[in-house]
Amino acid sequence: MAWDKPNPDDRSDNVEKLQGMVQHTIENIDRAEESMACTDSEEQLQSIQAKNERRRESLQAFRNEIKDEANQKNR
Repeated sequence: MAWDKPNPDDRSDNVEKLQGMVQHTIENIDRAEESMACTDSEEQLQSIQAKNERRRESLQAFRNEIKDEANQKNR
């Protein structure tokens, strides 16, 4: 298979994709918090809390990237 031309950089829907990722991450946080109510293990609780903290950090990064992409789109 020949690779004559690389795919063009299509950033036209990056904001929408990032917004979907934000929504998915929020849903994961909510599900994880619900599962904490059914967890008796302190180790599992700490693991869930740590994952949710990382997810919250990712949310902030996604939101910053959305702003950057939106600014690029408006130029």
